[in-house]
Amino acid sequence: MNTIVDKAVIPNHPVVSAEQWLSARKALLAREKELTRLRDEIARERRALPWERVTKDYIFDTPAGKRTLAELFDGRSQLLVQHFMFGPGWEQGCPSCSFMADHADGMNVHLKQRDITPVAISRAPLAEIERFRQRMDWQFPWASSHDSDFNFDFAVSFTPEEQAKGEVYYNYGTRFFPAGEAPGISVFYKDDSGAVFHTYSTFGRGVEVMIGAYSMIDLVPKGRDEGDTPHRMAWVRHHDRYATRESPTKQTAVSGACCHART
Repeated sequence: MNTIVDKAVIPNHPVVSAEQWLSARKALLAREKELTRLRDEIARERRALPWERVTKDYIFDTPAGKRTLAELFDGRSQLLVQHFMFGPGWEQGCPSCSFMADHADGMNVHLKQRDITPVAISRAPLAEIERFRQRMDWQFPWASSHDSDFNFDFAVSFTPEEQAKGEVYYNYGTRFFPAGEAPGISVFYKDDSGAVFHTYSTFGRGVEVMIGAYSMIDLVPKGRDEGDTPHRMAWVRHHDRYATRESPTKQTAVSGACCHART
């Protein structure tokens, strides 16, 4: 498949001897080890966070029928939710959220082995979700919260009144957001009695934990190569649109909203 590739070069990068390269690499390795230890420390702190009990009755539409939040766990004790930006009446889901979702099917079999049920949730009606899912050839569970307050309660959907004020509550603060839907990841736990607890949510650049491609891109010389524009993920297309060289105008209206959350 042909893709849109930036042919920009890297000018005047230092080139050194093998000995000098090894010395520089070992210095960076020490920094990478610091990051690894810090990441492990933060993961422990994340697991130690207090929980809040979910007492509201949320009902979701799924291909198997109506399901409660507790039923979405599908027999496991941990639920991992991708808040997928796909609003009612949208022609397609957010390209950046789709970039995230492209990683899901490969890892979901492994998540399930660790007592984790993954699911995407969007406000679009189920028929619109299923039409888009078929186009993208995804298999992961995807539920519609169209008839519930779930997205609003977890601060990833905003009412027209909230948007009219110019600021919404997102990523634990009040800020401008250019769309009525926003990206995020939330985690829930269900105990033996069936009680459900909200344990963690992350938004903005926190959702990059789901984008394994970024970890690979960060390894190469040009890195993310996204420039210094407000919407740095403007390059992202739905995976079936790269070959078409489709004008970004159509996609960035939504994609930019995902990208704006990275600040």
